[in-house]
Amino acid sequence: MSNGIILAELQSWLQRSGKAILLTGQVFYQLLQGKVDYRNTIEQMVTVGPASLVITLITATVIGMIFTIQVAREFLALGASSVVGGILALALSRELSPIMTAVVVAGRVGSAFAAEIGTMRVTEQIDALYMLNTNPIEYLVIPRLIACCVMVPALSILALLMGLLGGVVIAHHFYNIADSVFWDSIKSLATPWDILCGPIKGVVFGALIALIGCNWGLTTRGGAKGVGSSTTASVVTALLAIFVADFILSWLMFKGSGSGSILG
Repeated sequence: MSNGIILAELQSWLQRSGKAILLTGQVFYQLLQGKVDYRNTIEQMVTVGPASLVITLITATVIGMIFTIQVAREFLALGASSVVGGILALALSRELSPIMTAVVVAGRVGSAFAAEIGTMRVTEQIDALYMLNTNPIEYLVIPRLIACCVMVPALSILALLMGLLGGVVIAHHFYNIADSVFWDSIKSLATPWDILCGPIKGVVFGALIALIGCNWGLTTRGGAKGVGSSTTASVVTALLAIFVADFILSWLMFKGSGSGSILG
């Protein structure tokens, strides 16, 4: 019985993933035709961005502090306290800020997309849109996609700044690393490309969050219980997609050997 349930869940997940790919094609086709509901897009940008700002900044600050604690004590033992700031900047800009921001947005916003659109599906509001000659993709999906692709990179940049501020506070007050040394280390190790990587990843992560959340909402079946299942499945799938995409992007951006000059 359990094997049958697992196979049924896997089959449903694969079918929905296939529909998500088809939805992606439809979305980009609509975008190429310039069909964008700008008013709805602005409303969704407010939902994704300012509404997620506080939790993102708090999380980024705490992560920057934790990472500094873990790194500073080891580098102090090696006599390399002068590179703590640079190491933190590289970790935050390349990985921690975009991935942390995406996780927060996926949990908060992606789930809301799936729940809202799923409720519209089971209450036949999606069918009503068709009767009103309104394309649900143009009205529901594209504004959410644009909002996520714009606001997730913006949030990741702010998260980077807050993470660095959290790190410099810990480095100064707990490890006696001068602020000037901390910031000089960032200037010497972090390049413009490192800073740019976060927003690039943010665009991809935002697209995944929006497309998966909307698709799982559009394919909801089974009333209130189906809405709950779709919401949970959308978050899990979005997180899985984000981590896989992060690996692929990291490989493409940073494959090969580094400069080898960090401790030099």
